[in-house]
Amino acid sequence: MKIDVLSLFPNSFVPLEESIIGRARESNKIELKITNIRDFSKDKHKKCDDTPYGGGEGMVMTPQPLWDAIKSVQKKNSYTIYFSPKGQVLDQKKVEELAKKKHLVLICGHYEGIDQRIIDKFVDEELSIGDYILTGGELPAMVLIDSVSRLQKGVLHNENSSQNETFANNLLEFPQYTKPAEFNGLKVPEILLSGNHQEIDKWRLEQSLMLTKERRPDLLKKKKE
Repeated sequence: MKIDVLSLFPNSFVPLEESIIGRARESNKIELKITNIRDFSKDKHKKCDDTPYGGGEGMVMTPQPLWDAIKSVQKKNSYTIYFSPKGQVLDQKKVEELAKKKHLVLICGHYEGIDQRIIDKFVDEELSIGDYILTGGELPAMVLIDSVSRLQKGVLHNENSSQNETFANNLLEFPQYTKPAEFNGLKVPEILLSGNHQEIDKWRLEQSLMLTKERRPDLLKKKKE
């Protein structure tokens, strides 16, 4: 998978050089490129924002730098996403759908957003990561990059692990334990030490159902649908 990110603050993406995503980039499991939108500004001061038509507070990102930045990376098979609180809220189903794309172009807005003409011309989908306001699109972009990258072949050592994670089958993941079997007087449930994998699977499913009912009953409704 190839991912192009357009941002006013490319240094925000340094964390993606670490851990699983960093190794995936080094081994070319994913190709990630961060483009500075300011590099395309024709303003002598590299300005990329201006006051909104019709008045109002804040500034809006101007169309020219974004237009040229998008044109420099967008291909026939590109799927272009703009992060906005007005967009569909990202969930695991959407992540799995986007993970199948060959090329993602991610637009990170700032200030009061971007000129609507850019959205009308280039954007295939607007996405949000929750019902709250952030200062820019960099954090949502990193969330999406992380979530779709780990579904690419070879990124995770155990590719079957994602099948049992939270939101798989619309259930929250069961509790996890590791060695030692007792720590500061706290013990691992006996069933996990039994070696009876059939009973362990049954216990894990029961735990997932209990946690989902308690914390995210809305997921159980989706499961029925």
